[in-house]
Amino acid sequence: MDIHKMLPHIKGEKPVDLVIKNAKIVNVFTGEIEADTLAIHEGVFVGFGDYQGKEVLDLKGAYIAPGLIDGHVHIESSMLTPSEFAKIIMPKGTTTIIADPHEIGNVSGVKGIEFILASSHNIPLDVHIMVPSCVPATEFENTGASIGVDDIKKLALKQGVLGLGEVMDYPAVLSGEKTIHQKIRAMQPRPIDGHAPDIIGHDLNAYIASGVQTDHECTQTESMLERIRRGMYVHLREGSATRNESTLLKAVTDKNDHRILFCTDDKHPEDIIREGHINYNVNLAINAGLDPVRAIRMATLNAAQCYKLTDVGAIGVGYKADFIVFKDITAIEPVLVYKEGKKVAEAGKPCFKTTPLYDEAVHNTVHIDVDKLDFTLRLSHEHVRVIGLVKNNITTTSLTRKVNVENGVYAHSPQSDLLKIALIERHKHTGNIGLGLVEGYGIKNGAVAMSIAHDSHNVIVIGDQDESMKLAVKKLTELQGGIVVVENKKIIDFLQLEIAGIMTSQAPDKVSKKLVSMNNFLTKMGLSEAIDDPFITLAFLSLPVIPELKLTDQGLFDVKTFKNVSINVEVKS
Repeated sequence: MDIHKMLPHIKGEKPVDLVIKNAKIVNVFTGEIEADTLAIHEGVFVGFGDYQGKEVLDLKGAYIAPGLIDGHVHIESSMLTPSEFAKIIMPKGTTTIIADPHEIGNVSGVKGIEFILASSHNIPLDVHIMVPSCVPATEFENTGASIGVDDIKKLALKQGVLGLGEVMDYPAVLSGEKTIHQKIRAMQPRPIDGHAPDIIGHDLNAYIASGVQTDHECTQTESMLERIRRGMYVHLREGSATRNESTLLKAVTDKNDHRILFCTDDKHPEDIIREGHINYNVNLAINAGLDPVRAIRMATLNAAQCYKLTDVGAIGVGYKADFIVFKDITAIEPVLVYKEGKKVAEAGKPCFKTTPLYDEAVHNTVHIDVDKLDFTLRLSHEHVRVIGLVKNNITTTSLTRKVNVENGVYAHSPQSDLLKIALIERHKHTGNIGLGLVEGYGIKNGAVAMSIAHDSHNVIVIGDQDESMKLAVKKLTELQGGIVVVENKKIIDFLQLEIAGIMTSQAPDKVSKKLVSMNNFLTKMGLSEAIDDPFITLAFLSLPVIPELKLTDQGLFDVKTFKNVSINVEVKS
């Protein structure tokens, strides 16, 4: 802001661009709700009180609050490009996001990050990029690319880059592995995001001492409180499959809420359209009994302070004129959304248009020799390790089950709740296929295949018919990425994700309708009622940094011991 140029407008000697009158202003600095008039000039709040404006917006007693901030999100998990993503979250009141593009980074490396940066230009949404710290996430899987220390140093110089993305390889941090510490130092003193489920005590002390400042992986109040006490910021996460906020809200007090913010992490478009975005997090907190202004502060000022964003997160002199207008302080449903003094959404609809960006570097990324696929699961005996699903979470359990074995091969029983799962390497033509069993997914007589499989995004397929599994992967390869549903060896439906196999330039409503349609069909196929989102649940079964048992293209992986394990398990008689 050029103070010399703006001074006559700030002092009221010249008209401002926009005057907002009859407003109930949510003051996140003091916790008050003020009745006052606001002045906006050149996209910035310049004053409170009587002003002359070229344009006047009469709110007629409605509430006005700062634009909401998502403290940690993977845009790719919406399956939309940044411009299309903006069209569904801005009408919900989100005007700023802290985005970690490690999904596309694992497929296309630096070029993938550059695609997200370029796609985020010339859209009204503020997109702050956290450069991925763990590409690949671990050494126990094959990925499409890697991002090293020198890459991080170069990316740090690009416009739009804010800090370092979630440091998922916490075992490397704790063991003193050189490279991960070099990555952290390369981005300091900028914000450094964490990802540290379950670590406590001395290990947590070491993790924080490395430079990590936040964590969004808390699922229990004890871990949240320990992190806040040690100086971290904690995100209350509410995504499509990871719904941790209600549990963590029980430990929020007026003494610790200044270190708490909100995030979605991974949320599908149909859930954003139906539930909301960060306003949904705020409403959950309000419904749980939190004071509305405190909840709004967590979604605005707290997030801005956490990420050292000094010009957003509040309605105050010198702050960007990012704001939402709503009628009920106990249910935040924006009727108007402004970004830098310009209307970007009204009545739940975007008021802006965007142009999609095409980049050959992030297309044609699925490379599988379908004819060589073999899903035969060979076993040495009948007792096996099984991945157990956890309701409303991406964590799993490691189960031991007795299965049918015929001539050394797993034989599916229609009466069991077990499904075969395969993870097929799709980046480097290695031919690797990891095989395992999952309990609790529930579908019967078919298969689901996706090229979304966190974080390396190989092809994951689950089902009870090898033929259906193979057909799903074949169609997926033809599409060069997406989601395919097959029943009884017949393709039922699919969604093409042509960008890195994880995103599409299609419109949000089209993607949302397709996901709802496929979800409904999976329900008819017997999908477990405990699964909130079948696609996100499946996508995280391959993430070897979230406990407890996962599958990579190299086989089953025990996250607690951080090593590959055999599917066969010895059972003492």
